[in-house]
Amino acid sequence: MILIDTHTHLYSDAFDVDIDEVIQKAFDADVKKFFLPAIDSETTQKMYDLEQKYPKNVHLMMGLHPTSVKENFEDELQHVETQFSQREFIAVGEIGIDLYWDKSTLGIQEEAFRRQIQFAKAKKLPIVIHCRDAFDEIFEVLETEKDDDLLGVFHCFTGNKQQAEQAISYNMKLGIGGVVTFKNGKIDQFLHEFDLSNFVLETDSPYLAPVPFRGKRNESSYTRLVAEKMAEIFGVSVEKIAEETTKNALEVFKINTNE
Repeated sequence: MILIDTHTHLYSDAFDVDIDEVIQKAFDADVKKFFLPAIDSETTQKMYDLEQKYPKNVHLMMGLHPTSVKENFEDELQHVETQFSQREFIAVGEIGIDLYWDKSTLGIQEEAFRRQIQFAKAKKLPIVIHCRDAFDEIFEVLETEKDDDLLGVFHCFTGNKQQAEQAISYNMKLGIGGVVTFKNGKIDQFLHEFDLSNFVLETDSPYLAPVPFRGKRNESSYTRLVAEKMAEIFGVSVEKIAEETTKNALEVFKINTNE
């Protein structure tokens, strides 16, 4: 069985003291690949260092996270483009809109989001979307950008059934993580109404740890717990969940199993 954590911040300071143990623990839980989203220029080198250490397992994205869209966002977008000119990445991400922390930056968040979507489409790459308190705003941008080249993952999906349908209509997979195990998460109530082809698994570690570790540091090994919950929701084996979600992830991010 092979599981993929399609969204994990393993380069976070939270893992500085035990990163090798964390990755080995993930291997032991059948999690074989880790897709790392970017945040901003300050995290780039740590991402590269981790990829160099685990080249067959760690796959990198590049993008500007919406909470890092500040007055200098033009410089940060230039950094993203510079990195792409020097090497390859599996996606543009994580990008999007976050209105939880700061609504005053909505205008420049939308601009940064749209430009990175257009950049991804030009490169025929998937996008990985961060959405917090911003479904309407995200959908408004996607509605104007939708075409055959738009595809990707709606990371850490927490919306309702209608929002799930709308996200999927834009050629997005839904990234399912620890929230699916929360009693108040609610997404567990309707996911079974969709085909398994619409989902990938993730942790968003070190954030949003699943039950029974909620409130503690999340780890990529907990992808297994998310898979177990999905198996329960769909009434199938964990192996079936792993097979389907791994296939979906490899297809979206255009990765061969031998890479």
